[in-house]
Amino acid sequence: MINSGTVVDGGISSVVNGAQLFVRYAYPPNSRGSCGPADSDALLHYGQAGVTDSGLRELAKGFAGAWPYLELIAGATGIADPLDYRVVEAYWVGNPLLERVGVRNIGNSMEDRFRARTGTQFSHLVEGVLAGGVPHHSFHVLEIYPWLGLLRDDRRFATALNVLDQCRIRWGEVLAITGDEAVVRSRPLAWDGRMLSLGEAKVETARFAINGSGFVAGLAAGDAVSLHWDWICDRLSVGQLQRLRYFTARHLKIANGSVEHRGTAVALEG
Repeated sequence: MINSGTVVDGGISSVVNGAQLFVRYAYPPNSRGSCGPADSDALLHYGQAGVTDSGLRELAKGFAGAWPYLELIAGATGIADPLDYRVVEAYWVGNPLLERVGVRNIGNSMEDRFRARTGTQFSHLVEGVLAGGVPHHSFHVLEIYPWLGLLRDDRRFATALNVLDQCRIRWGEVLAITGDEAVVRSRPLAWDGRMLSLGEAKVETARFAINGSGFVAGLAAGDAVSLHWDWICDRLSVGQLQRLRYFTARHLKIANGSVEHRGTAVALEG
């Protein structure tokens, strides 16, 4: 059985199960060909229809980045289903489950997944775990992603920073709705040559539907929302917004100086 979560914000409530919550956050990078199975249209249709079946579960297992984290969180906290709402929320947004996973479990998972890919740099990756990193998506983006070498090419600095910023789950406030898009105010990552931080708020346009059909109904000006790449993933409750901010700040602090070898600095300076 897949547990469901109820989100209440601004008087609007919605009920979504863990698999559907996964779709909301996984579809944006999948639609860009960045991760997961090649058939992004299938994922989109599952989210638009709100249907959860064995086919959706198989699609979720195809996300080599996210799925092992869901298995890690579920296994370490005694939850049978990696697509339990609590597990999915913990990874993408953050919740108390993350504090129960434990350093040993996280370290063993990193060993299995990344030692062969990172070679002699694996010890640098582990520093983030020992410094308090937990299996939240911001941990993967800021502490793991740079050591996988995915930013080390001939792209310009601004692109590398933009990838880190857009790949993380960020938050914003809806200012206006126009068709399938919303105008949102959010704070992007900023790099001063030494430290990463949240910069001054800027206005951006994000999609939340295609041809009138999307994942989040009833969006309105004033809503707090989560964003992944150029998509709005979900409406955030006050508690969810606080937790997303907390875990983002936690991993930014680690990236900025709680480790000896700073992967983000290496990637951005390179």
